[in-house]
Amino acid sequence: TNDKVEQFIQDFLVRDVKVEVASNPEFLAQGTAVHDTLHAARIIIGTESKEAEAKLLAIYEPFNLPIVSVSRRSAEMIKYASNDFLALKISYMNDIANLCELVGADVQDVAKGMSYDARIGANFLNAGVGYGGSCFPKDTKALKFLANKVGYRLRTVEAGVAVNEAQKTVLFRKAADRLITFQNLKVAVLGLTFKPGTDDLREAPSLDNIKLLLEQGAEIYAYDPVGIKNYQRFYPEGKNLNGSITYVDTPEKALKDSSVCFIFTEWKEIKAVPPATYKALMKPALVYDGRNIHAVSEMQEAGVEYYSIGR
Repeated sequence: TNDKVEQFIQDFLVRDVKVEVASNPEFLAQGTAVHDTLHAARIIIGTESKEAEAKLLAIYEPFNLPIVSVSRRSAEMIKYASNDFLALKISYMNDIANLCELVGADVQDVAKGMSYDARIGANFLNAGVGYGGSCFPKDTKALKFLANKVGYRLRTVEAGVAVNEAQKTVLFRKAADRLITFQNLKVAVLGLTFKPGTDDLREAPSLDNIKLLLEQGAEIYAYDPVGIKNYQRFYPEGKNLNGSITYVDTPEKALKDSSVCFIFTEWKEIKAVPPATYKALMKPALVYDGRNIHAVSEMQEAGVEYYSIGR
């Protein structure tokens, strides 16, 4: 990318000016960008000259953060390799979660035991319905494309992407087996964005599932504290495909008289819904939790038929 940018600049320069192109990738998470900037784990700068390197080092010196100075191509690869590794970690835990269900283990206990190993760490060990957003899907595709371009297959990344795509709809498939049909069934959907703290819907697991539900004729009542306005660009309120979708402003309104509930985002507003509320409002109380936000024992004690990931 940097080589192309440099060539583009050289092709269109109208004055004899020296222009340096550098790679300075960001590692920011949506919803915490300012914090991540000020408390970064490292700063990566990629340059092809000592002059450009010196200027970037001077810019970041006041931050008092670890700085890794490399070539431009290495800097780009650090960005892709970092994000793809995290995506792989998520897919690995989701694969393990699916196995846990089959052998009677609890993926949260497994993740806790793994997290004490400093070589593994505690981050990105939460099982769920897959990753979304702008970074992981884009960067896994980009690295696969780059590898294919030079005649190499990134089999680990390919496998991680395949696991993630299947994981997004794992709960829908379970519910379809349990219910046989969604035709004219009132379905509560709690959480639309790809993660809490943002209104971003890019590659959100809810999109895949709501499309399937609407195709099956479901009557969806959807709640999200910030994502509804954006979601209406994909699915306007009312009739859609073979079903319908109604947006509501509280989880309770979505749950009332619903026959099944899907949880796709772990918003605090959704976490705060007590097990007894599901039992009181739903008919019957059938919940598919894609983010493991509730304790299995508490949901069962409340009389909720409860399915989660890897437990």
